[in-house]
Amino acid sequence: MLSRVARPVATAAGLCRSFSGSSQCNAKVAVLGASGGIGQPLSLLLKNSPLVGELSLYDIAHTPGVAADLSHIETRAKVTGYLGAEQLPAALKGCEMVVIPAGVPRKPGMTRDDLFTTNASIVADLTEACARHCPEAMICVISNPVNSTIPITTEVFKKLGVYNPNKIFGVSTLDIVRANTFVAELKGLDPARVSVPVIGGHAGKTIIPLISQCNPKVEIPQDKLQALTERIQEAGTEVVKAKAGAGSATLSMAYAGARFAFSLLDAMNGKEGVVECAFVRSEETESPYFSTPLLLGKNGIEKNLGLGKLSAFEEKLVAEAMSELKASIKKGEDFVKNRK
Repeated sequence: MLSRVARPVATAAGLCRSFSGSSQCNAKVAVLGASGGIGQPLSLLLKNSPLVGELSLYDIAHTPGVAADLSHIETRAKVTGYLGAEQLPAALKGCEMVVIPAGVPRKPGMTRDDLFTTNASIVADLTEACARHCPEAMICVISNPVNSTIPITTEVFKKLGVYNPNKIFGVSTLDIVRANTFVAELKGLDPARVSVPVIGGHAGKTIIPLISQCNPKVEIPQDKLQALTERIQEAGTEVVKAKAGAGSATLSMAYAGARFAFSLLDAMNGKEGVVECAFVRSEETESPYFSTPLLLGKNGIEKNLGLGKLSAFEEKLVAEAMSELKASIKKGEDFVKNRK
């Protein structure tokens, strides 16, 4: 029986396993926004994995150079670069997975929601191309604000009549990676052996780490629990401030995006018991989209594992997140409805 708090398969150890060549498939994976701060290191990690047979890189600038650079690496994935909107259909043809980090990064003082106007248009255009040219592919959206860009993706796929809720994912894995790291630091544990489910959304107070479900079990006093939760929720801002205007979380996000992609590729390749949290269409709460642990399979989401048993503190966090979460979702849905 699958443990609700089992360590997801493609964490730090899983990334190393993927690089080692012990698991292989020939998936064609596209990265849309491959020349950016997340796209380049993410593409490097994907190029290093034997799970990827063909890597299709797309952006509006510099992609041929990025592709040429990566193509010199001594791993089996064939790399091709595509430049500009006219080459996007070719970039997507035959893809089984599309990872989308495209968009503008956060700057000091900006929230993820401040990115909405620019990134909403970018995600809508790119996901429309996905719906037309690789409608059966797994769509993994990194572009913020994820709480809005996943509803945008859904509505675009619905408009074109190719919507499958089991194949559209908001990549919130960085919240789990941070939670694992911060808990490990606090308790003196090996972060590669810590697993904290993070549910809700992917912005501020909608990020809800379930410390009560941490594996291994940890005891944290209430005052430290509050501070830890707030640090996990605002960790992105921590990086934005530290970079002092030079960008947002790119390297850690690339790692987290690769971890999610490898988990999904493993599941698509027939591996059983693959669990990752992601922001998806959901009936687990009153919010129409919600991140929870998901059992992944060959066709995407095999089973939503739900919230599990929450502490009183966590129940309060869920209740407090609802209004912001629903407003962000509606903003995304309305964007597509009002789009010409």
